[in-house]
Amino acid sequence: MRTQVTRRARLLGGAALGVVGLLAMAGAAQAQSQDPQDEPTEIGEIIVTGIRGSIEASISEKANNTSIVEVISAEDIGKLPDVSIAESLARLPGVTSQRLDGRSQLISIRGLGPDFTTALLNGRELVTTGDNRGVEFDQFPSELLGSVVVYKTPDAELVGQGLAGTVDLRTIRPLAYGRRAIAANYRHEWNDIGALNSGTTDQGDRYTLSYINQFADDTVGLALGWAHMSSPYQSERFNAWGYPTIDINDDRFGQTVGGVRVARPGYEEEIGQLVTGGVKPYVMSSELERDGYMGVLEWRPNDRLHTTFDAFYSQFENTQVLRGIEFPLYWGGSAGACPGTPDVCRPAPTLRPDAVVEDGLIVAGTWDNIKGVVRNDLNKRDSEILALGWNTELVANQDWTLELDLNYSKVERSDIILETNAGTGRNVAGALDTLGFELTDDGVTRFTSQLNYADPNLIRITSPQGWGGDVIPEGQAGYMNTPTVTDEIRAVRLSGTRTLSGAPFRSMTFGVNHSEREKVFINDQFYIGVPGGGDLAVPSNLLLAPTDLGYLGISQVISYDALALVNSGALDLIRNPNADVITGNWEVTEKVTTAYAMWDIEHNLFGRPLTGNVGVQVVHTDQMSDGFSARQVGPGVAETIAVTGGDAYTEFLPSTNLNVEIADDTFVRFALARTLARPRMDDMRASRNYSFNVANNIPGAEADRNSPWSASSGNPELQPFIADVVDLSLEKYFANRRGYVALAGFYKHLESYVYTRNQIVDFTGYPSGGVTPVINLGLSSSPDNGEGGWIQGVEFALSTPFDIFHPALEGFGLIFSASATDSEIQPDPTQAPTALPGLSETVVNGTVYYERSGFQARLSTRYRSDFLGEVAGFGNGRTLRSVAGETVLDAQVGYEFQDGPLDGLSILAQANNLTDEPFKTFQNGDERQTIDFHRYGRTFAVGLNYRF
Repeated sequence: MRTQVTRRARLLGGAALGVVGLLAMAGAAQAQSQDPQDEPTEIGEIIVTGIRGSIEASISEKANNTSIVEVISAEDIGKLPDVSIAESLARLPGVTSQRLDGRSQLISIRGLGPDFTTALLNGRELVTTGDNRGVEFDQFPSELLGSVVVYKTPDAELVGQGLAGTVDLRTIRPLAYGRRAIAANYRHEWNDIGALNSGTTDQGDRYTLSYINQFADDTVGLALGWAHMSSPYQSERFNAWGYPTIDINDDRFGQTVGGVRVARPGYEEEIGQLVTGGVKPYVMSSELERDGYMGVLEWRPNDRLHTTFDAFYSQFENTQVLRGIEFPLYWGGSAGACPGTPDVCRPAPTLRPDAVVEDGLIVAGTWDNIKGVVRNDLNKRDSEILALGWNTELVANQDWTLELDLNYSKVERSDIILETNAGTGRNVAGALDTLGFELTDDGVTRFTSQLNYADPNLIRITSPQGWGGDVIPEGQAGYMNTPTVTDEIRAVRLSGTRTLSGAPFRSMTFGVNHSEREKVFINDQFYIGVPGGGDLAVPSNLLLAPTDLGYLGISQVISYDALALVNSGALDLIRNPNADVITGNWEVTEKVTTAYAMWDIEHNLFGRPLTGNVGVQVVHTDQMSDGFSARQVGPGVAETIAVTGGDAYTEFLPSTNLNVEIADDTFVRFALARTLARPRMDDMRASRNYSFNVANNIPGAEADRNSPWSASSGNPELQPFIADVVDLSLEKYFANRRGYVALAGFYKHLESYVYTRNQIVDFTGYPSGGVTPVINLGLSSSPDNGEGGWIQGVEFALSTPFDIFHPALEGFGLIFSASATDSEIQPDPTQAPTALPGLSETVVNGTVYYERSGFQARLSTRYRSDFLGEVAGFGNGRTLRSVAGETVLDAQVGYEFQDGPLDGLSILAQANNLTDEPFKTFQNGDERQTIDFHRYGRTFAVGLNYRF
């Protein structure tokens, strides 16, 4: 166990206390009596709704917050300006998102990836449906939220703050809303690509009911909401295995002449050129179904007592049907050539010598001896989120306010990741194809084939390539991964606020928050085999209309209900017993106690209004992980032991936020803080996949050289990422705070960064097959805390109604933001510095809108430059790849009836991804070397909203 308070934290704490001292001296120097303010004059309430109402509410909350924040407010009860919360967040200055299957799901703040951002619901930390800490925001219906606040700088009272930022999702508070409202919304949506797979749909519906009211002389408030979504989305998905270089040592391309290795005739120009190693293209049809429920009950019998209970529940089901064909090309076939012996091995694919080369890349040609693998796959995710919170505030007297907050949240998630294979025959048997190919400008390979891949008499369930032969003789007919995740957080928070009368402080808040979190990942995986070996005809009752792969040049492939086939019992399911699957099981537990104190500032600094806060958090974390260590001792046989590990640490996190109004509605904001982000939870697993090499078990073996032991693992003793942060912002509000312009800069010094390196570990007690080890130390490739680096950036934001320029422009307006960010990390001092994963150097967002006399229109665009993104790789594992820059354009128009029998009714039409922007990844810094190319099409929606 290790307790640490670093020198840098003490320095930041000293700086924060120095700021307090300066403020106190300034207050003493300029102390003066102030006349009591006059009682406010009551005026009639003016309610601005729609797009302009949302913008004005957001600007007002941004201006009044003591931290540097960005805010999204609901346009009106029951709707936010975008299809999902993630898309709305991605339009904020310094914020962007990565699309997954065509929709925004995870966000990055100021260039830092999703794992560095904490999400809160009504100020409380949330569980996550993913394997780690990054919140998948499409779980939360935007229709049930009143606002979202993104904290770019923390304060001491913000528990659960993230290193990049903190996103607080807030539901409606009925007493603050102050009036009755009933809203019903309906939208119908469709995708212009159409349903790409048989048995799927391209039509979807969304509907919402919301109710808000106050009772008992406005002492009781109630808000209820239900949001249902059935949303289809489609994509054409191309994937390349990679781009090897044609090698003269490959017998297909080189030969030995007179003892010298030379190119075979016709390949002289192609040797050393890049070629597509293999492809795995699909068409995907998905349907996302979600039901979300929200309830808030408030009771405020008097000015001293206020208690609120809120509940949120979301049931989420996402089903993806993927059908396509996998072509092993350069990397396909059996080893070596097989002239005249096709019953022994399969001839290796051969590239004809007439291939076309452009700038070192083979862009066209013909492959012989190709054995395709027809894929009918399914990905399904079911998850449920429950979040409960109870907050009670008691005003004890004119000086003291006490607060108690209890909360609980839980997620249960189960996945089915199913692959089924079909082809012309098992392993070496069956017909081979001749494929002509050509690379398009997008990097997608188009083919011409000689076989009919939709013929059920030719294409049968089998293992065309013999993959998985270590468990199933001659290979598997598919694979099924069925992981489950549970995540639970329990927390209690007690705080008190003391009103202060001496300058420069208005009040002091102190408290303690204790939370316990437990996340469990269960890794169940199965090989799929044909009973008795050989192949199996697709049952006629499960056959579907063939799937069109026209974008690939393949007219049709056989299609069937893959999940129904597996559930029918026609195929064998064999649990994967291998060590890497066993060690994929883990449990991580965290107990975090946060004590904090914060002083709110309200002062005149040399005649100018000064607000803000200064404070500190002391965070103690006790973490533990359980798992398994296993080694492979033979085909399908592993040796396993249970393992556990953990650590404890304490961090001192001071923070300061200062806001000076240097002129009317012109503010300079300064923030200084120390922040942390806990490591990924799969990196914290105790599980270890290890091996024992008897050949190295000889005298003289050393831990870091020639040891019989080696491993790869997690690290339950990982410490958090730490950053010291400074922010400076200049904000000018105008037009009665209906608009603003801001310029901000920030610098984050990353004191530590988690990376993977070889570490010496003790294998004492690990099974070694009955052999006595000569040494119990060896190397394990594991995550560890390394050196850090820095990230810096500048952000510009403008929001303005056009009527400030001329009355004729009333109703028109613009929201624009741009950020430029740079970074460098060097966790391993022996390696060259790199940029942070997830960082786009340039992010630009813009929205032009019009709203007047009931008419509404909005055109929005968001751009982000190339970045290193996290995508699903082999076996659905996490992989970092270069993602190409993209520009996404959305539009919305609508009309609200403002009188007559249709008063309260509004109609709208939306179009998302108007330019059909693709998602693309590539390798080696060369965008020609496309790895993924996904085309999603355009999504359209029409709808009705009714409020009364």
